[in-house]
Amino acid sequence: MKKLIYLAVLSTLLVACDEPSTVLNPVEETGEKLFYQPENFPQPSYDFSKNPVTDEGFELGRKLFYDGKLSRDGTISCAECHSQPYAFTHHGHSISHGIDDKIGTRNAPAIQNTAFMDLFFWDGGVFDLDFFSVAPIVNPVEMDEELGNVLEKLRATEDYPEMFKAAYGSEEITTEGFLKALSQFMNSLVSANSKYDKYVRNEAGGEFTDQEISGLSIFKTKCASCHGTDLFTDGSFRNNGLQIYVRDPDFGRAIITENAADNYKFKVPSLRNVGYTAPYMHDGQFLTLKQVIEHYASGVNDSETLDPELKKNGVLGIPLTETEKSDLIAFLATLNDPTFISNTAFAAP
Repeated sequence: MKKLIYLAVLSTLLVACDEPSTVLNPVEETGEKLFYQPENFPQPSYDFSKNPVTDEGFELGRKLFYDGKLSRDGTISCAECHSQPYAFTHHGHSISHGIDDKIGTRNAPAIQNTAFMDLFFWDGGVFDLDFFSVAPIVNPVEMDEELGNVLEKLRATEDYPEMFKAAYGSEEITTEGFLKALSQFMNSLVSANSKYDKYVRNEAGGEFTDQEISGLSIFKTKCASCHGTDLFTDGSFRNNGLQIYVRDPDFGRAIITENAADNYKFKVPSLRNVGYTAPYMHDGQFLTLKQVIEHYASGVNDSETLDPELKKNGVLGIPLTETEKSDLIAFLATLNDPTFISNTAFAAP
């Protein structure tokens, strides 16, 4: 099923390439861009030359993000599974559900700092943010709609043609304009104002306690090989030793690559805002950070594709004392960005 959904995404994009290209040249920007480059972040992966963020494009993308018209029956918006108070995740649900209360197969990941990502979804099935939104729209257990139907619904409204004209200079509502507006909104969801950020930038409010400093030191030694850079992910795909459900296994990255060496490998998630994004892992099996750390300390399951970082010198997991566990949790709390989850510019219009 997942493979078919990704093929549907590709088919939609090929059709989009044949549409009129009036949206390729956005109108001149008026006002400050909402996307910004944090000084402690790496350079963006997204090519902003093809889709710069404008006030008008952002507002169009924001309205679309919160609009149920993207789903078959009008009940499911992007925000249904990506709620701002929880760093744009589906809080409280181990496995996300969509239209008609149908249950999916994975936990919806956070939408944050997308401009710095190369691949999307737990299995990396989409390689460009501009294509990202198609997958949930066509997925039968998420929005269960056809992109063409979505565009027709938008064309029948009074406000969307005017918003497309403000963003792109034409009232014409195309696949390209639709997807790029959503990208403009998502790319503006930059989270870089946590206590940790203030600490590394030597700003007021960034003073670490002794426990947080200890936790940072432990993190650098035992966690940063996967959760690297100030994005707190290296963007790789790894098998982190979760329990494998034999009756209905999720093969992760291998679904896309069709390579057995990628079995049970999933994208390393960013730890930013980790205090807001429970439950954890691709299947939401852990409800607390304490459970996550206990997994790495004593619950790692061995398999052929287990990441070598979790089996050093033949020892499974990451040895941690009780004090180190507590210090790690204290440090992880410094990655929470309260301004990100309360920014009214990101809320429903």
